[in-house]
Amino acid sequence: MERKSEKHISGVRCDVKNCAYHDGELYCTAQHIAIGPGTAKSASETVCGTFEKRES
Repeated sequence: MERKSEKHISGVRCDVKNCAYHDGELYCTAQHIAIGPGTAKSASETVCGTFEKRES
């Protein structure tokens, strides 16, 4: 798992509240994000490769 940064990524909104990088509001705190696959033709075909399930 990547180290969580103190600040969120400017301009990147995240609604996935069960992700370890979700700041508890609307933002991602990962140091960087990876989105794919490169063959996607619509938003529904994309996946956040940085997602890590939040531990309870």
